[in-house]
Amino acid sequence: MVTKTKVGDRAKDFILSDQYGKKFQLSKLRGKKRVLLSFHPLAWTGLCAKQMKSLERYKERFDTLKTVAVGLSVDSVPSKAAWAKSLMLKDTRILADFWPHGEVAKKFGVFRDKNGISERANIIVDEKGRIVFYKVYPIKQLPSVSEIVTFLKRL
Repeated sequence: MVTKTKVGDRAKDFILSDQYGKKFQLSKLRGKKRVLLSFHPLAWTGLCAKQMKSLERYKERFDTLKTVAVGLSVDSVPSKAAWAKSLMLKDTRILADFWPHGEVAKKFGVFRDKNGISERANIIVDEKGRIVFYKVYPIKQLPSVSEIVTFLKRL
C-alpha cells in the first residue's frame, strides 16, 4: 500500500542494502545528519545515471551541509553493484529497494503501481526524523541538486 507522505511527517524507518551489500538504516542517522533520499525509477537508464552522478559530484557540499545523500530504486543489489561500478561511484550509496518490491518507495508515497517502479523524487529527512522537503519530479526531468543545496542552506 502506497502511503501519502508530506512535509512535517515523521519519516518511516527502513533498512536497505547498498551496492556493497552493507546495510543502511535511516534511523541510525537521527540526531546526527540530514538524509537526502533521491529516488530514481531504474538503474541502467541515462537520466537515472545523471541523477546518481550528480549526487556523487555534490558529495563534499552535502558533507558541509551535514547531509547524507543516497539513491534508491527497485533494482537488486547485484544490479546496483554493477551499475555503481560502471558509473564510477565511490562515495554515493545507492540502495536496493528490491524486496519486498518497492517497500520503501511505498512507505514514502513514491511507488508507481502501474509500472512497478518509483517516481523520480527527492525527500529530505532532518536530524529529528521529520520530512522537511518532498518533491516528485516529472519522470523525464533531472532533479536539480542546486535546488536541494539551496534548501539545505536555509535550514
